[in-house]
Amino acid sequence: MSLSAVSARKVQKQYSGERGVLALDGISIEIPSGQFVSILGPSGCGKSTFLRCVAGLEDITAGDLDVNGKPVVGRPPDGIGMVFQRDALLEWRTIRKNLLLPIEFAKKRVSEYQDKVDHLLELTGLQDFGSSYPRELSGGMRQRAAICRALVDDPTLLLMDEPFGALDAFTRDQMNFELQRIWMETQNTILFVTHGISEAVFLGDIVMVLSPRPGRLMEVIEVDLPRPRPLSVRETPEFGKYVSHIRELFDKMDLNGDKRA
Repeated sequence: MSLSAVSARKVQKQYSGERGVLALDGISIEIPSGQFVSILGPSGCGKSTFLRCVAGLEDITAGDLDVNGKPVVGRPPDGIGMVFQRDALLEWRTIRKNLLLPIEFAKKRVSEYQDKVDHLLELTGLQDFGSSYPRELSGGMRQRAAICRALVDDPTLLLMDEPFGALDAFTRDQMNFELQRIWMETQNTILFVTHGISEAVFLGDIVMVLSPRPGRLMEVIEVDLPRPRPLSVRETPEFGKYVSHIRELFDKMDLNGDKRA
């Protein structure tokens, strides 16, 4: 039996302080290696909190959380890459040097990763922009560079927190298609946080639907649509059924995350 990339068992996260907000409550899921998992839910439901817990940036309050078979305790697990909504590229470094930043932080030999950088730049259509600076790139190109930077050290698990939220609709569609293509080549596991139902279905093998706070796992939906998925798949009845089902789930929830009668 293959090892789960992420194993969560009754994970709870409660913040301390005067209000003591309960962000996550009883999240249990096994995520197989190589899957693209969309994490979907309303604002404030704990999507990003769950991602940060997986990354080791937040400690869970209760339950068990493993990444690649090892408990997430004390420090970020090995083999993880992260992409955030803002690309966080360093404006004074070229794109190539931005990509090599994680290698420098890890105190590895930069010279051994030049071929990898070339491959990633070509994979994302940025092969002519390695010597450019971030200010010379469009928003979509900057996000592609951020994805390259996250992939440069061959992570087995890529965590993406609404990476396309700041892009216009047309560029976002392009990035959805490009991300699918990149993932199909790299074959790593992706956890992708989004507010968009269509985006979650288009990208995901699995869609984790979280309730309003405290975040509870309402349903895990397996998306049975062939890959590669063209953008036109969103116009098909099969795609529409998944979207409608998820909308119905949210329609049945009140602001406290409890099912309506």
